Amino acid sequence: MDVLSLFNVLSIVAGTVLAANYPPIPSDKTTPVQQRIAINGPNAMAIGWNTYEKLDQSCVQYGTSEDSLTSQQCSSDSVTYHTSRTYGNAVVLSGLEPATTYYYKIVSTNSSVDHFLSPRSPGDSTPFNMDVVVDLGVYGKDGFTTTKRDTIPNIQPALQHTTIGSLATNVNDYELVIHPGDFAYADDWYLTLDNLLDGKDAYQAILENFYDQLAPIAGRKAYMASPGNHEADCTEIDYTSGLCPEGQRNFTDFMTRFGQTMPTAFASSSSNSTAQAGASKAQSLAKPPFWFSFEYGMVHVTMIDTETDFPSAPDGPGGSAGLDGGPFGFTNQQLEFLDADLASVDRTKTPWLIVAGHRPWYSTGDSSNNCTSCQAAFEPYLYKYGVDLAVFGHVHNTQRFQPVHNSVADPAGLNNPKAPMYIVAGGAGNIEGLSSIGSEPSYTAFAYADDLSYATLQFMNSSYMGVQFIQSSTNAVLDSSVLYKKHDTAFVVQ
Repeated sequence: MDVLSLFNVLSIVAGTVLAANYPPIPSDKTTPVQQRIAINGPNAMAIGWNTYEKLDQSCVQYGTSEDSLTSQQCSSDSVTYHTSRTYGNAVVLSGLEPATTYYYKIVSTNSSVDHFLSPRSPGDSTPFNMDVVVDLGVYGKDGFTTTKRDTIPNIQPALQHTTIGSLATNVNDYELVIHPGDFAYADDWYLTLDNLLDGKDAYQAILENFYDQLAPIAGRKAYMASPGNHEADCTEIDYTSGLCPEGQRNFTDFMTRFGQTMPTAFASSSSNSTAQAGASKAQSLAKPPFWFSFEYGMVHVTMIDTETDFPSAPDGPGGSAGLDGGPFGFTNQQLEFLDADLASVDRTKTPWLIVAGHRPWYSTGDSSNNCTSCQAAFEPYLYKYGVDLAVFGHVHNTQRFQPVHNSVADPAGLNNPKAPMYIVAGGAGNIEGLSSIGSEPSYTAFAYADDLSYATLQFMNSSYMGVQFIQSSTNAVLDSSVLYKKHDTAFVVQ
């Protein structure tokens, strides 16, 4: 029997013997689940959530006091896709005061009040931390892995010793999270034997469970997402995307879930007319949730798509991964966005410039880990515009490299280099487990694969940024470094 015939047989059987480990549907189907929030503009936050029925109107009440939610914003968007049991809803709260705690309640007969910190204005020099999580899968019995100023989010007991557990315990230590790719690992459903008769439902159940588990974090902290290869379709077996049912192909869940909440690019806060024009161009070329940017205090963050929409993109049509995704923009749209966006960054406003994507081109281990087409497409822009830190995942461990360009270490090291510093933060935990370190390039500064971990970026001031890797099970600091950059040029062109 060929693969297609087997898949069809399993799907038929699954229709009569459904064993997928779905979360229970609440009796009130307007109950918000899978909550997520995101920075949507300089003074705006997007509140996203799912429900088990379509909403005619999605509303959020909010205010600066838990007992006085005096403002309300609503939306008529309630979207789904074939094979999903839920509808995605999102509301943008605009006109917020910067760096202010707001309380919010999704309007339902069964919802509670939560809170968030509104975005810091570009140029705000207050120190803050930003966490980096990549390659994070669902935890629990389906197997896949497993006295504060603020109240610690109430997470599921199985998550106590996981990356999600560590993010909950350390909720006061960071203000936002970036997650450049690979959520849930639902496309690995076939790796668990119990799922083999569940067909499309196994994939969907994993997504629901994962985003329920993530909600205590993603509903409290701005959670900024861009795609990885595991968002492409229902199974990551090469050249089998055609076997995925309608609705589980071509990044469908990722687009439905995050397309309503991610920003485009910010209007420039610089007085420089060229920067303003560049930022305006970047806004027009952005394609959230695939490529976009935002600013927060001292940092400009650009999220890129290493999967599609550049020459020889691995997940694109005819790409090496055989996942046949995209394109999502016109030819070279993403690269034109990146050029305009990075060129517009005024270092007198946002001295730190971070680029985050999924597939790395510098990594330990086998050379197949390195995305050479990504390097050819993106690295020239990162060097040209003086990007300070490049953040990636995809390889399931923790890695830090000395600043490097064209595979040559910058002789300045961490003392005002011209080349970007690179990290891989792919050790958060998923069904595929951790990857061994293997061979290490000469510019390797730290590599770790003994336990789950994630990264924290510490923006200390305009010249010093710390990078720490945290062991998820113990909250211990595994590695700590400090990058010094003068940032004495407003618009860097190298």
